Amino acid sequence: MEIKSKVLVFSKTTEFRHASIPAGISAIQTLGVQNNFDVDTTTNAQMFTASNLKNYAAVIFLSTTGNVLNNDQQGAFESYIKAGGGFVGIHSATDTEYDWPWYGKLVGAYFKNHPELQDATLEVKDGDHISTRHLPERWERFDEWHNFTWNATDLNVLLTIDESTYTGGDHGADHPMAWYHSYDGGRAIYTSLGHTNESFQEPLFQQHLLGAIKYAMGE
Repeated sequence: MEIKSKVLVFSKTTEFRHASIPAGISAIQTLGVQNNFDVDTTTNAQMFTASNLKNYAAVIFLSTTGNVLNNDQQGAFESYIKAGGGFVGIHSATDTEYDWPWYGKLVGAYFKNHPELQDATLEVKDGDHISTRHLPERWERFDEWHNFTWNATDLNVLLTIDESTYTGGDHGADHPMAWYHSYDGGRAIYTSLGHTNESFQEPLFQQHLLGAIKYAMGE
């Protein structure tokens, strides 16, 4: 009997809590059923122990905000990544753990602000990656578009946003929206998309998420 890979969806918030978290959980659970991996979900940071985390091929921070792990839990998560674990950050995962520099480098950026929700056009910068190879070169959609205070320098950018297609961007010509990198022994991938309930019902976004999860799992 084949042992299925398992992922942990972590959606604890200590600041703003996105109304789309249940839609995100449901979408990831459905992707798991369709693609033969199991999905555990929690808001309980006590799941972050060395012995528990080793059960997971990837850990997904789904719209987390604020300080969500204590020092011991942070240490367990660092050890998990250093042992080859996978991380997926979705949407406000960058609005999380501002005082934990290791996490900032893992997720690849910290959130600054966002304009009002609106349509904008994303540009695929890497069409060969498992999370983007199904996407059109220019992908128009409606979402909340983040600006960042800082971006890590070792990121492989997957998507940028064309700031001429919406109002409120403050990065100029190079405004990354999704990226991946090898980090401290593990794999990390982040997408800024996914503010709305409707995002998680979009086939293109679902496939983007699935690809991100598969990358983090090492596929």
